[in-house]
Amino acid sequence: MADLPSIAKVVVNLALDREFDYRIPERLRGQLRVGCRVWVPFGRSSRIGYVVGVAEKSTWPDLKELMRIEGEQEQIPENLITLARWIADYYCCAHEQAVRAMLPAVVRHGKMKPRQHLFAWLRPGVDVAAELEKCGARAKKRAAVLQVLARHGGACEAGWLTREAEATPAILNTLVKAGIVLTEHRVVDRDPNAGGDIVLPTRPLELTPEQTTALARITAALDRRGPGVILLHGVTGSGKTEVYLQAIARCLEQGREAIVLVPEIALTPQTVERFRSRFGDRISVLHSHLSDGERFDEWTRIRNGRAQIAVGARSALFAPFQKLGLVVVDEEHETTYKQDEAPRYNARDVAVVRGKFEGATVLLGTATPSLESFYNCQLGKYELARLSSRVDHQLMPAMELVDQRAEASQKGGAPLFSRRLMQLIRERLDNGEQTILFLNRRGFATQMICQKCGFVATCEHCSAAYTYHKQAAHLACHLCGATIRAPEACPQCRDPEIRDAGTGTEKIETIAAKLFPKAAIARMDSDSMTAKHAHRDTLSAFRSGKIQILIGTQMIAKGLHFPKVTLVGIMAADMGLHLPDFRAGERTFQLLVQVAGRAGRGDLPGRVIVQTYTPFHPVLQFAMRQDYDAFYREELTTRQALNFPPAAHMAAVHFRAPSEMVASAAAEAFVARIKPQLDPGVELFGPMPAPIAKVRNQYRYQLMIRGGSILRLGQTLRPLVTGATAFRHEDVEIHVDIDPQSLL
Repeated sequence: MADLPSIAKVVVNLALDREFDYRIPERLRGQLRVGCRVWVPFGRSSRIGYVVGVAEKSTWPDLKELMRIEGEQEQIPENLITLARWIADYYCCAHEQAVRAMLPAVVRHGKMKPRQHLFAWLRPGVDVAAELEKCGARAKKRAAVLQVLARHGGACEAGWLTREAEATPAILNTLVKAGIVLTEHRVVDRDPNAGGDIVLPTRPLELTPEQTTALARITAALDRRGPGVILLHGVTGSGKTEVYLQAIARCLEQGREAIVLVPEIALTPQTVERFRSRFGDRISVLHSHLSDGERFDEWTRIRNGRAQIAVGARSALFAPFQKLGLVVVDEEHETTYKQDEAPRYNARDVAVVRGKFEGATVLLGTATPSLESFYNCQLGKYELARLSSRVDHQLMPAMELVDQRAEASQKGGAPLFSRRLMQLIRERLDNGEQTILFLNRRGFATQMICQKCGFVATCEHCSAAYTYHKQAAHLACHLCGATIRAPEACPQCRDPEIRDAGTGTEKIETIAAKLFPKAAIARMDSDSMTAKHAHRDTLSAFRSGKIQILIGTQMIAKGLHFPKVTLVGIMAADMGLHLPDFRAGERTFQLLVQVAGRAGRGDLPGRVIVQTYTPFHPVLQFAMRQDYDAFYREELTTRQALNFPPAAHMAAVHFRAPSEMVASAAAEAFVARIKPQLDPGVELFGPMPAPIAKVRNQYRYQLMIRGGSILRLGQTLRPLVTGATAFRHEDVEIHVDIDPQSLL
């Protein structure tokens, strides 16, 4: 035992950003390792913690002794402990917060156990015919149990067996006591795919020359068994998923494991189906819509080596693989990869770091790369592979701009459906084809407004108007979630003519139902997709043709493949262009190209109608031509001139307080403290009120920091927001967002 470490460095379940040293008792020295979940004495009580390091000696005298190791299932692999340390340093959060992110909450809490069922089977050598003869007419139930077991050969779940035989558990126990039947408890995983469509096996498809070249580049990186990042820039419908599948097959041949990240839960059922059809039960699914039991079982399957591929949203990046060979980040440009609470990591960027630490290849795939990823290709940090055309000689959809200003002048108002869009929808319905209508705003209307006195229904907790939800007859704040009953008259002047203004997906659905009464219409947004399998069921119905028109927000804008969709209508293409955010143009371009790519993915040509009030905006013109390179050059020139990402790194410091004056004072004091510590050339902007100045009764101020080394900036910021040296101001919450995806 003398050569084993005697000191354990432990973080406890408190955001102290500090490691505590504990003596390792002799009885545990051979068992304890980095990543163990342990009980330790802490103050006058005891707490759960995780071992994040070991040492031979400590600088602290009179150390307390570690109490015990807690549970084999709740351990974090050492490679993820290393990753957590990097996340804490880079994203300026407490070490404990980063460590907690490595485990699903249901695993971390240690209360869930594997589900076990009793199984029964015939003892080898039993003569079934002879035993049936012994049963005679007086033991019909015993005979029925034996007959069911004989028919099904292997082990049967005991509950199913007794139901099938119309017998009782006592009958089964009698056969067990007689030595005719054997039983044992076995772990049975909860199946997150239960009730889904039957998945038929598929074989690798023949690749196009461009796919072959891209796969060869990925295979070469896998064969090197060292870290590397490849950006697969492929137009919509170019067969990126087939490249993923064949790259993963190569990874598995090497005896290694793979992670596939998708940005939206709506994409997960279709993605899982394609991967299960190729790899069967080697797939595990990880996302937030799983039940606690399903999430526990899926994580345990990975931890125990019973699954070699993890598919899921952001947190699937922390799947506890030990031989990781490939990480695929599908739709790598998506902002949903960014966590909006501590640790505020970007899963795409952390995937690159995990690949570097573990010698894995990272494959970033998209039709519309983020400027950061494409910029890294230009700098030579990432490799670039292109798929410039669709598979099977399919044409890109024809895109057509409709100037809503002209429509409004002719109709004396602003119509939601242009004449051209209505005509094309009717043609699709007549031809048995399908249509997708996209509007990135849920609800029925964006406001309730009184035209007599000017009253606007505004959330009392936030600086935002309520959104009207007609079906539920309530007003909802999409920032804090508060709801109130929709008023029948103006609360201010009592005028009964108070009305809704603006448009959301619910209104589009209502009007579409009136315009096309014989069509089957469905809506996909976060309001309508609340049931557990709602995403899967709706997409399955759309795929089968039971739904002719699908209306939705950005959850239907990417990754979905429906060959009968020949028309996409983009209802308000310029909606996000004028937000006070430097990424507004980039996001609009990406959304338009992605949603347009849902059309014409089968044998029939596709068409996209883009309705807008700003038809000559450069971003819309680039999107109409689907010219990413031209958009990138134009946008990068602007970003470089303004010193915005990707030309420079950025950090945002946020201040939240119940008083605007307190938030402002704290922000000013923070600036005074940090300014002398910054490197020359680092720019400070603010502090200033956030564009959305109040959320959940908290006033919001923010400080922007740009330029210089992001690592040195993190070293400066982190002690100010975590641990004992943190900057504190009464009633003020302060947090840092490194590489923010939004300034709102």
